[in-house]
Amino acid sequence: MSITEQQIATSVLVIGTGGAGLRAAIELAEQGVEVLALGKRPRSDAHTSLAAGGINAALATMDDQDTWQQHAADTLQESYLLANPVTVQIVAQGAARGIEDLERWGMPFAREADGRISQRFFGAHTYRRTAFAGDYTGLEIQRTLINRAVQLGVPILDTVYVTRILVKDNAVFGAYGFDLTTGRRYLIHADAVILAAGGHTRIWRRTSSRRDENTGDAFRLAVLAGGKLRDPELVQFHPSGLIEPENAAGTLVSEAARGEGGQLRNALGERFMARYDAERMELSTRDRVALAEYTEIAQGRGTPNGGVWLDVSHLPRETIMRRLPRVYQTLLELQMLDITKQPIEIAPTAHYSMGGVWVRPEDHGTGVDGLWAIGEAASGLHGANRLGGNSLIELLVFGRIVAEEAAKYSSGREAQRRSADAVGEARAEIDQLLTNDGPENVRALQRALRDTMTARAGVVRDEDGLRAGIAELTEVEERITQVGVHPDIAGFQDLAHAFDLKASALAARATLDAALVRRETRGCHNRSDFPELDESLQVNLVWSGPDAIEKEPIPAIPDDLRPLMRHVETDGKLVE
Repeated sequence: MSITEQQIATSVLVIGTGGAGLRAAIELAEQGVEVLALGKRPRSDAHTSLAAGGINAALATMDDQDTWQQHAADTLQESYLLANPVTVQIVAQGAARGIEDLERWGMPFAREADGRISQRFFGAHTYRRTAFAGDYTGLEIQRTLINRAVQLGVPILDTVYVTRILVKDNAVFGAYGFDLTTGRRYLIHADAVILAAGGHTRIWRRTSSRRDENTGDAFRLAVLAGGKLRDPELVQFHPSGLIEPENAAGTLVSEAARGEGGQLRNALGERFMARYDAERMELSTRDRVALAEYTEIAQGRGTPNGGVWLDVSHLPRETIMRRLPRVYQTLLELQMLDITKQPIEIAPTAHYSMGGVWVRPEDHGTGVDGLWAIGEAASGLHGANRLGGNSLIELLVFGRIVAEEAAKYSSGREAQRRSADAVGEARAEIDQLLTNDGPENVRALQRALRDTMTARAGVVRDEDGLRAGIAELTEVEERITQVGVHPDIAGFQDLAHAFDLKASALAARATLDAALVRRETRGCHNRSDFPELDESLQVNLVWSGPDAIEKEPIPAIPDDLRPLMRHVETDGKLVE
């Protein structure tokens, strides 16, 4: 089969067309810089569109005492002291500007009667600072950014899968990839590359990500280019993911279902949260509820499919239809289940990568010249627990900052050095996979890897399980060399899955390695063999390859923020 190769040149290439990538592309276009954005999913269906709850900024529209300093302090407190204070301050200070940008571009925020942007409580926030648009906030942000990008004429390529970032002498000169439908190759020359290709939660069996997103692509691209990963073991598990059907396992049941009075019960019919947080019950924090569910299931009180029951059927039908319409529709579509009459079977689901590509806190540079990482692909803001609503504002703040940095870098370059060897390697990698006719099936290996991560590195981990996980992963890695890849008339999805699998294996290796080294329980990271927090591990773990982990000290928290840090009661607040 003869496949053509198209060469494109641009000043800045943005990989990923979710909120982070689009915000960066918009900033570049507004500055008059030549930019190209591409993604492997259609732009209108990027992962950002799934974010429901809201976006944070200390606008003080509802509580006039709120300040960016308090937002920063809440973020640091909730991170279990693993967030980088520099990154946190930049996001908290830049948040209001991020909201203003969205407003200017037509974002339909919910408003009070007098026109103020409405803000609501989310868990662990001192004040009401979460702006929203119904329970479709992420979708509206994505639409707003797409509309602005279209107004500016930003060229966007959908269904292009990037397999390599091209580097010579530690400086990027572009990227290589292929079209998912036609197989056409792309050789893209660029002065600078912005990596906004998401996290790695799809390496677990149950995840709130769709099948072909968050497979660790950004992690693999960065590491192959000479970058590193930070805190890959810190992953937020959401307590309410669906178990069935298999192809939608992990799909989220909104936190609102618990917020409106939903009850959690085990297979014996007990409201088990009384054992774990008798005061807050189902309104406890995500990490507490996920851990409680895990414990019930592990101790044999789980449902037949290895979950627990979330029941809203005792609520008035009218309440369910008005306050939980999305949950009602989702369950009807996926399971023909009527939640006004029957309970929902759920289990913890991998939801958010709080670690990611190592970046400098002030400008998100990766240490590879001309390469930046933003959004869920990057690390530094969330530490060991993400404050609900912070991920969406992070996209806007660092999307803008990184675009400014990339623009300066591009205009300051005197020449672009390229490497025929690097391009040859990228070509050869695809060629080799396409000629592979081995006995191993890519999808079956993806399943094996996800089974390993779910069993060995889920909500609770221990030394024996993690070591067993590494042994199982090594076996999967060996089998990956024997895969058969068979594109057909419908497209090159099979080839994309093979690259997803390679990325997932690297992300899984980094996660298991770092989870072994973090011999403590902190935030989302539960080690049953080390149940206490270890102050000597108040560091970030930086992974640069198998078994290669360094402990990186975290800058001191500024004196003006420290007194504002305190445990925030979540009674009566949505917990996102």
